[in-house]
Amino acid sequence: MRSKIFLLAFTALILCCLSAWSQKAPRFHVIALYENGGHHIEYSKRAKVWLDKLAADSNFSIDYIQNTDLIDSAFLSKYQLFIQLDYPPYAWKDKAVTAFQNYITQGKGGWIGFHHATLLGEFDGYPMWNWFSTFMGGIVYKNYIATFAKAKVNVEDANHPVMKGIPSSFMVEKEEWYTYNKSPRPNVHVIASVDESTYTPDSDIKMGDHPVIWTNLNFPARNVYIFMGHSPILFDSEVYKRLFTNAIFWAAGR
Repeated sequence: MRSKIFLLAFTALILCCLSAWSQKAPRFHVIALYENGGHHIEYSKRAKVWLDKLAADSNFSIDYIQNTDLIDSAFLSKYQLFIQLDYPPYAWKDKAVTAFQNYITQGKGGWIGFHHATLLGEFDGYPMWNWFSTFMGGIVYKNYIATFAKAKVNVEDANHPVMKGIPSSFMVEKEEWYTYNKSPRPNVHVIASVDESTYTPDSDIKMGDHPVIWTNLNFPARNVYIFMGHSPILFDSEVYKRLFTNAIFWAAGR
């Protein structure tokens, strides 16, 4: 009887080990930062559902934080990709600022920023993060279309990996379309821009040359800023989901 029990226990242990061995380790680890309130929260909620499914289907791990309290160099060392899902470049803890700048300038991981990442200026009593302004092309936030507008985005660099499978132009149904004190184009590589003549309804809030997707080649980290990131209906768009997916796998690469 004892030998039989031992055999059963040993068999169960072997099966457990085989099961563990059969589970693949995550391909890479992602940290996503988003705000814990405000009218953008519905975008973040929808994004989390979509990201969790993509992570499960594509075998990468993703964690979420709602402030910068935990961010330091040791924390970031666990992640190959930082997604600034919906969080502005101010009110960061000092240690988080230092750790993030090192993460980008030393190429320790990739970065994808959406929407609020270019809310650059003096807000809520905080000074502008000058380094981040340089990272985003030397821009300062100026205005936005508070009543929203539909518009056409034109791809300028169809050969960039982030644009794989993306049509030469696509419609964004609802966005705020930030404007800045100047175009970031002289300081970044523009991947796509919005055609302001297609705003529906039309708006006087325009800046002429208006990039909305770009990467800064002056930094070692793979980085891409994608302005569109306000409304949860973006995740009804196959183009947007493909763009987001492409950005993840490109920015997480080495």
